[in-house]
Amino acid sequence: MTGLIVRMASKRPAGSPLTWGEAFLAALFVFTLLFLLYGVIPHQWLAWADNELEWRSDKVGIPMGPIKSGPAIRDNLLFPDGIPMPNGRFIVTAEVLRDVIAAGLYIVFLVAQIKAWLWWQKRGQRPAETPELTSAYGRPLVRKA
Repeated sequence: MTGLIVRMASKRPAGSPLTWGEAFLAALFVFTLLFLLYGVIPHQWLAWADNELEWRSDKVGIPMGPIKSGPAIRDNLLFPDGIPMPNGRFIVTAEVLRDVIAAGLYIVFLVAQIKAWLWWQKRGQRPAETPELTSAYGRPLVRKA
């Protein structure tokens, strides 16, 4: 869907007027894209992590997926008894990792959305030319002072 937006932006000149129907379809398209990014994708991640991966609050340790061996890995978990700290252990559950990944998805999508807005608003603009340096009398400077 993002590729279609980039393709349309390269074909359509900046500042050209929109009809009511074009504006309605564009708004529906962007709404659908944002609904997928902020609603469907994080929900599907949370549902997958809860159901198939079984990343629950009682699963202490960092799930390692296909990595099955290592000095700190037991039962396919990194730090299954918690991360050792000077004053005890720092307990990380799989549910916390699941939520951190979900929050990371929101952060990545928000940054991408802001960058897309900036790109869309600046399309068609030419970079500003550097002004020619002139003397107090209006003549161009030949050498720098």
